[in-house]
Amino acid sequence: MPWDKQAMAKRAAQEVEDGAIVNLGIGLPTLIPDHIGDKQVWLQSENGILGMGPFPYAGDEDPQIINAGKQTVTIATGGSCFDSLTSFTMIRGGHVDLAVLGTMQVAQNGDLANWSIPGGKTMGIGGAMDLAAGAKRIIVLTRHVTKKGDPKLLEACTYPLTAQGVVSRIITDLGVFDIRADHDGFDIVELAEGVSEQEAQAKTGAKLTRGANAER
Repeated sequence: MPWDKQAMAKRAAQEVEDGAIVNLGIGLPTLIPDHIGDKQVWLQSENGILGMGPFPYAGDEDPQIINAGKQTVTIATGGSCFDSLTSFTMIRGGHVDLAVLGTMQVAQNGDLANWSIPGGKTMGIGGAMDLAAGAKRIIVLTRHVTKKGDPKLLEACTYPLTAQGVVSRIITDLGVFDIRADHDGFDIVELAEGVSEQEAQAKTGAKLTRGANAER
């Protein structure tokens, strides 16, 4: 069976290294802190937090402490708050080790499209552009297909791009996939238990190849 959202977040948490500064996009990436365990990780939010803690318990929410997705959060011991200028200086200066972002589409050459669907409501590209360009590593965490069943992993994005050639790894409900060095499709790193290569290929808009380091 494909992974559920918690299993996806648990697998993504394996990519987080001890001591890293990590920015998590809205949606599925916000579930990752529940699976980090004992790692010392500094979560950064582009609205001005370094050392973001877990979601508060019901009744303990502080409406002034929110993440970039406007969800109430907490601040871990040793964490700090600062203005958006400082936050984006941190991002643009290359001080974020990892950004885990959601997406609408990702291309086989690593192009990222995660801010606008043609014909839909668009709020603006926001901080995704800066994170995609400034973070040292970009991982995408997303469902493999849209609600309509259309593939999100494609030969080329058809939606407006957030950034070109920035994605290195994609984690979906079907498994883990890497950008190939020759940009000719995606490498299969790992498939969810019970998911076949045939199923993954049928739901992907580009060629899939079993990578040299594939786990199964």
